[in-house]
Amino acid sequence: MDLSLSRLFVLLLVFIAVAISAAGVITYVTSWRAVRRRVHEQLAPAAASAAGSLRSAQADTAWVKLVNFIEKRGLSLEDTKGDKLRKRMIAAGFTHPAAPRLFTLIRLLLTIGLPAAFIGAVYLTAAEFHWFTLYWVSALLALMGLYLPNLFVTAKIDRRQQTILNALPDALDLMLVCVEAGLGIEAAFDRAGREMVHSHPMLSELLASVVLELRAGRSRDEALRRMADRAGVEEIRAFTTLLIQSGKLGSSIADTLRIYASEMREKRRMRAEEKAHRLPVLISLPLVGCMLPVMIGILMLPAAIRVIRDMLPAMN
Repeated sequence: MDLSLSRLFVLLLVFIAVAISAAGVITYVTSWRAVRRRVHEQLAPAAASAAGSLRSAQADTAWVKLVNFIEKRGLSLEDTKGDKLRKRMIAAGFTHPAAPRLFTLIRLLLTIGLPAAFIGAVYLTAAEFHWFTLYWVSALLALMGLYLPNLFVTAKIDRRQQTILNALPDALDLMLVCVEAGLGIEAAFDRAGREMVHSHPMLSELLASVVLELRAGRSRDEALRRMADRAGVEEIRAFTTLLIQSGKLGSSIADTLRIYASEMREKRRMRAEEKAHRLPVLISLPLVGCMLPVMIGILMLPAAIRVIRDMLPAMN
């Protein structure tokens, strides 16, 4: 008995020592990562981060080199609806000039590659498939390869627009503070873009692009319209229209930002309430589909057993 207690005491001491050591290591690694992140944020200015995010898409990656190599061999990857496809790619966040051609290349590879991979797997595994089944499965895989990239881009556009829309009220409040402090609209865009690099990088990229275009000599109206086209969000388009009209009519930009920021906050609250009100309906689906049959089975099983026990002897 004493020997078992001593072993238990030793194991308890070993467990405590290992737990303390693990907690110390985790704390050290976490603090080291936090210090490293803060140092990196201090050494990398926000303006450089915003500019880098705008120009990083222009770098020639391996995919872009592959597209250029294929086109040099004589195969054109230009889509028949090139302008529409380019707008969709920009709305999805792919701003590189070669993005539409890369999208076409991926669709082509998936459309040909998926049926080819299936047929190759069938021949390698020596599986027995009727030619009719082989044909329809290959056609289905080709359709999947043709439409899956479109679904991916559509989902990317929706997610990006929702992210920009949720970040818009915060940006409007920040620009309102900047304008009331005496900054111009260009300086307000610049300051808001710098401050929101880490919290809302997509909207920060849009604001930084407007600042770069204004500094390059483009007119304010044209830069704002181009920002609305890149965002693809109706609220951003309405915001740019308000700024353009305020500039032409000479009204106060601060009042415009204050009113529109209040409206955007109210809309964001209404969207959150709408999602909250949808939760009971969404929860009822698994409740009815999964829990209700189990509850009915639990309630009815004793009665069914009782009926079987009483009816079977009488029937025999």
